[in-house]
Amino acid sequence: MRKIKFTKMQAYGNDYVYVNAMEQQIGNPNDLARKVSDRHFGIGSDGLVLICSSEVCDFRMRMFNPDGTEGEMCGNALRSLSKFVYYHGLTDKTELTIETLGGRQHVKLFVEDGQVVNISADIGRPELRPEMVPVITEQKIFMDQPVRVLDQTFYVSSLSWGNPHTVTFLEDVDTFPVEKYGPAIEKLTSVFPKKTNVTFAQVVSGGKIKIREWERGTGETIGCGTGCCTAVVMAHLLGKCGRIVDVEQIGGTLHVEWDEKDHMHMTGPSHVIYEGEYWYEAE
Repeated sequence: MRKIKFTKMQAYGNDYVYVNAMEQQIGNPNDLARKVSDRHFGIGSDGLVLICSSEVCDFRMRMFNPDGTEGEMCGNALRSLSKFVYYHGLTDKTELTIETLGGRQHVKLFVEDGQVVNISADIGRPELRPEMVPVITEQKIFMDQPVRVLDQTFYVSSLSWGNPHTVTFLEDVDTFPVEKYGPAIEKLTSVFPKKTNVTFAQVVSGGKIKIREWERGTGETIGCGTGCCTAVVMAHLLGKCGRIVDVEQIGGTLHVEWDEKDHMHMTGPSHVIYEGEYWYEAE
């Protein structure tokens, strides 16, 4: 048996278990991720984040999904990681670069009276090329394409942040049966050769969007930062909104900006839910 110290943090719906892997030895992170993500353990999360040393950035983030597979990058997980290292004295910097499988990410902390009150993450440029999404299409950009799903036709757009995302715009997301159409779109292998995250979005105004998110392999979530960014990118390309948008989701409203260099910035707070210790069997 091995004991690890962990911190559970939440950023607008995404809650992850964070472990300092620079000071603790993790035997099998894939197995640990499955265990800490099982809500029956009372820890339950969207996954596991290991904070590791990096030769090219301030820190390296390894993120594991609830099924134990290693993921590319999550904007909300990234923002919470920056708060973790600041609060735990691993750095005194308020501007950090974080190494992820999706590339180098940039995070800025806004500190008042020693407290981190807001966190902004530059999660880079969205990939629009079909070979990077990935999506089965002859279109150069898979945008506003009619797709038949069960008994309805949706106009679906897709892009990638290192992991595939789709978005479809609706008149009203509050009453939409996400649990019916979310998994059907996720598993639509005739269009998406890999399972995709699914964002259902409603444009309220040029500066406000509401979303509900179906996360692949998980179900409907109360928040998703990259889902928010996906909605803003495609809404802007379709002429539905500007480049600076507040995105309302069940977990809270995230401020999203697509700058003139085509980098996405997502800003909002993060909260420590609790800290504790966990015993598990490790190799």
